[in-house]
Amino acid sequence: MTPAFVLVSHRGPYRLRKTPQGVRRERTIGGLATSLLPLIEQLGGVWITSGESTGRYLVPPRKPRFALHYLALSAEQRQGFYYGLSNNALWPLCHSFLGRVHYDLAEWNVYEEVNAEFARAALEEAGEDDVIWVHDYQMARVPHYIREQRPNAKMLFFWHIPFPPLEIFRTLPWRHLILEGLLACDVIGFHIPAYVRNFMEAAEDILGARVDGEWVYHKGARRRVVARPIGIDFQAIDRIARAPETEARVQHLRNALGQETLIIGVERMDYTKGIVERLRGLEYLLATHPEWSGKVSLMQIVTPSRDAVEAYRQKKREIDEMVGRVNGRFSDGIWNPIHYQYRSFPPAELVAYYRAADIALVTPLRDGLNLVAKEYVASRINGDGAVILSEFAGVSYQLPEAILTNPYSPEEVADSLQRALTLGHHEGRERMAAMRSHVEAQDINWWLKEFVQLATE
Repeated sequence: MTPAFVLVSHRGPYRLRKTPQGVRRERTIGGLATSLLPLIEQLGGVWITSGESTGRYLVPPRKPRFALHYLALSAEQRQGFYYGLSNNALWPLCHSFLGRVHYDLAEWNVYEEVNAEFARAALEEAGEDDVIWVHDYQMARVPHYIREQRPNAKMLFFWHIPFPPLEIFRTLPWRHLILEGLLACDVIGFHIPAYVRNFMEAAEDILGARVDGEWVYHKGARRRVVARPIGIDFQAIDRIARAPETEARVQHLRNALGQETLIIGVERMDYTKGIVERLRGLEYLLATHPEWSGKVSLMQIVTPSRDAVEAYRQKKREIDEMVGRVNGRFSDGIWNPIHYQYRSFPPAELVAYYRAADIALVTPLRDGLNLVAKEYVASRINGDGAVILSEFAGVSYQLPEAILTNPYSPEEVADSLQRALTLGHHEGRERMAAMRSHVEAQDINWWLKEFVQLATE
């Protein structure tokens, strides 16, 4: 019998908005929330997440498939737990940006407090036979508090961002507590084998744990650590890409831009995404290959994120200035090398942009996986297109047929662009066919089935 799941994550599938007519649900776009929604809709259970107010809601209300359990964080908790420890310490640490790391004991104490609250909610909701599946770096201490109260609980954890090398992770003052929190789970999942190795090395070095293959032995318990890269809903994107309204939108975009070749970049606003660096690469290409002037444009889409964090506001200013500089240097009054949009896009509209673009430029400085590359590949129903991919994105492990590049080098990014622009038709289609095969085989349904199986073993 397949168990019911109790999911625990900072971000959930819906935001609740209070209106004069009552509480209204708004879908959360992208990321973890979209990936997990099919699982809990199919198998049932409870999703514990944060909201504007505490409450429990059935979804959908008339014929419920699962329940949403919201915990409201105070302003002080949100500041210390989310903007503080999670985003000023763990996020830059795990992405190997030590210069941006800020460790603060008061913020750590709030992080512990919030994790304990989520654990209490999970214990309230979980039956003896249910599986508790905890997600991501904001919730790393939740399993510890659950295991203290329920020693026989069945728990999984998935870490959605990179797990850093040992020498970087060792700088965290609470490194042993993070590791012990994760090792309270029966199964710990990461995207790629490199993150598994980093975690295993940390467990051995910091906790004195014993490692044997996929297994970690610590304090009398045996835990399994696996690499399972999250997938996308390949079939859904493929359907959208083939829809007549998408085709009409693609033609409109191509006609409006008028360039022979369109490059697409889609990122959430974050200093790890390498947006400024890719613009430098385009600038170097146009400076060293002036034959591309008037023939190539980059459509750079940036989704707003974490506006309350100064590092993110500063990064937006840098991007704005860089776009202005490159366009000012190379524009001829009619043609602009960069079309920049700073807003959120619904999925169907993004697929149209993917379809319209000849090349995807996906060059984060560091990324746990990166689903944009997979979404672009899934949209290429005609079998054409090219992907330029940072060698520091986890997805490069799955898509070796992409053109890999070092995003820190403008010269190498420019060389990769030149290679993509001159890629032979036959070679390009062979590469895309292989990438589509990978993305389709390891889609979101494959990923969910893997963890359901791990939960029942």
